[in-house]
Amino acid sequence: MVPMKRILALVSFFILCVSVSAQDAYVKTVEVWHADRVTRLVAEDGWLSLIGRDWLNPGENTLGSAPGSTVLLPEWAAPPKAGLFILEGSTVRFRPFPGSGLLLNGKPATEALLKSDADAKPDILQAGRVRFYVIRRGNRFGIRIKDPEAPARKAFHGVPRFPVDPAWRVEADFVPYATPQIRAIPTVLGTTEPMTAPGLLRFKVGGREVTLEPMVEDPEHPELFLIFKDATSAHGTYAAGRFLYADLPRNGKVVLDFNRAINPPCAFTLFATCPLPPKQNQLTIGITAGEKDPGLH
Repeated sequence: MVPMKRILALVSFFILCVSVSAQDAYVKTVEVWHADRVTRLVAEDGWLSLIGRDWLNPGENTLGSAPGSTVLLPEWAAPPKAGLFILEGSTVRFRPFPGSGLLLNGKPATEALLKSDADAKPDILQAGRVRFYVIRRGNRFGIRIKDPEAPARKAFHGVPRFPVDPAWRVEADFVPYATPQIRAIPTVLGTTEPMTAPGLLRFKVGGREVTLEPMVEDPEHPELFLIFKDATSAHGTYAAGRFLYADLPRNGKVVLDFNRAINPPCAFTLFATCPLPPKQNQLTIGITAGEKDPGLH
């Protein structure tokens, strides 16, 4: 007959093996997710390809490589005068100049009203390998310019991270508001952007209760979007804060996996238009998980 102590030891060893195996599997899922995240960053049209962002003024806006152009393109990509963007109210019309050589959605460009990134899919203009399109931020319209050969993309060597720690995958209680609240979220542009807050998330870190207010960034693709700062911000992680996405609540619970906390696009380029953490999401604790400051600018 096997002694009880040995049985208990075997059971404990089995439980330990199962636990270690589960942790290894979890770490692998995070690593796969992060690899996909990096793939998207370094894509030819990813954030690292941004080389410019110019705002449009009401009326005519010049496009070309000539100094002083409202929308300035590299001289190796476009003629000095390539065309006009005409902003009238909430519409942007593009008028190419003869011989500009520009493409619109892959075909020789002709005069047209342009869809912005606020639409399902913006219209893409192209000068050589450089691509650009209209962005809308509140009532402002601009042109975002991308180059697959951008120095930032070519010099990219990955995103530093904290070691994956299963302890930073926490379950939060979701406390819904009686009526979803509209928040004015600050941006790096000095403006605010309206976002909907459906409720609060409450969880514990080291025995301390923490609250965060998630937003719903895109009602057509609902998920929780958290913009937060913590004690590591500017002390190892990006100073302006980080982002975290989570699934919608199930049975009043939300899983927050801070190992998947990411830098905002502004950590990689000067030409992004990122939201900033609202006061209610500026934490005094340090979240030592997820991405660190890439230190690219």
